[in-house]
Amino acid sequence: MSEIPVIAIFDVGKTNKKLFLFDEQYRIIFERTARFMETVDEDGAPCENLESLRLSVFDSLREVFRKKEWQIKAINFSTYGASLVYIDEEGRPLTPLYNYLKAYPAALSEQFYHQYGGATAFSVQSASPVLGSLNSGMQLYRLKYEQPDIYRQVKYSLHLPQYMSYLLTGVACADITSIGCHTNLWDFQRNNYHKWVTEEGVLGKLAPLFSSNEVMPAAFPGNNYLVGTGLHDSSAALIPYLVNFQEPFVLISTGTWCISLNPFNDTPLTTEELEADCLCYMTFQGKPVKASRLFAGYEHEQQVKRIAAHFNQHTGRYRNIDFDSDMIRRLKARNQQETPIPAAEKKVLQSSEFEQRDLNTFASDIEAYHQLMLDIAHQQYIATKRVLSGDKVKRIFVDGGFSKNAIYMNLLAAFFPEIEIFAASMAQATAMGAALAIHGAWNSKPLPNNLIELKYYSLTHDVSL
Repeated sequence: MSEIPVIAIFDVGKTNKKLFLFDEQYRIIFERTARFMETVDEDGAPCENLESLRLSVFDSLREVFRKKEWQIKAINFSTYGASLVYIDEEGRPLTPLYNYLKAYPAALSEQFYHQYGGATAFSVQSASPVLGSLNSGMQLYRLKYEQPDIYRQVKYSLHLPQYMSYLLTGVACADITSIGCHTNLWDFQRNNYHKWVTEEGVLGKLAPLFSSNEVMPAAFPGNNYLVGTGLHDSSAALIPYLVNFQEPFVLISTGTWCISLNPFNDTPLTTEELEADCLCYMTFQGKPVKASRLFAGYEHEQQVKRIAAHFNQHTGRYRNIDFDSDMIRRLKARNQQETPIPAAEKKVLQSSEFEQRDLNTFASDIEAYHQLMLDIAHQQYIATKRVLSGDKVKRIFVDGGFSKNAIYMNLLAAFFPEIEIFAASMAQATAMGAALAIHGAWNSKPLPNNLIELKYYSLTHDVSL
């Protein structure tokens, strides 16, 4: 029996760390999941256990290399972004893997933006709102001023996907999907590193920039395989869609955050868009992707708990509620008689109107849940509309948790009657994107055109919004 050619993908989320093996048809033939206890940094703030992650990579590879039925042709990585690993001359990490949610010192932030043109102008250049530690370049700036002794020892600052690649290759590299994603390192107007990176001497702490489809030989023992540079997870998740669809589309990637990504909109971000939590990501080909973020998954989770508690129900009840167009019509008529919060005045849409609603006004928990989804879908409409300019978008794809929510999907179709709305599903889009990025380096077959399963949601004509 001949060995099956496969690619191994490490897909590292904040909670779950996964290893997948894909065959040449991009079918998952092996999956392993691990979770690690968080540790704390020197300030007592929670952070990733970098040593556990490093050992897990090596242990997982030893396991799959022992399997004689597979031939690993390549390995790549997709991980959450905004996290830097500072390594010394020997490649050893010098600090904990600081959490991107860690509070950023106000005085240091003020010093930075004052020196480099002010927060508003800088945000336009870097295509990102001011996000504190979530702007990962600010973590490096902080290290320079708060821990200068450690900063002097830094050979390279690697984003987490590139550190994982470094573990197997010994080659330090930077990748545009990580550098170009709300880091404050990249100037989208100049399409190059921002001037502060040079003026602060930070450029010397950044590894050479590689293309996202480049591969390197492995230094870790095993068979003869190649290693990719690693990708930021949001950019990786977009790759299967870019491979399969050429006509302009928007992808709404739903989870805790619902992110509307338009890879066909290259208009510069405006100050108003930045204030409304718009930003730019970068495709694996190095093209800007205008995006808007919404905290809708988190909002949904919190409000479902409130509904369930009020009506004495289990939260699992709301996973598969059928869409009731009559109920939506009644709720819409009732809402029109109330005084709404003007949508134009809501600059940051991080909480829905529903949290202000009195649950005693609803006849049932199902009615309350329909109102919650109506509020979230309206919020989503405003957020997604912000990135629709540019080439005429003909389709909106929704993946992740809300793609399985019939109420959300039908309401989206009603809010966007001129655009085809599809629920998209595929096995592990982020990991698959990391595999597709280096397709030519390991796969002898042509790119498949059936990676994504689509379900069309037509406009329900008796519900116009």
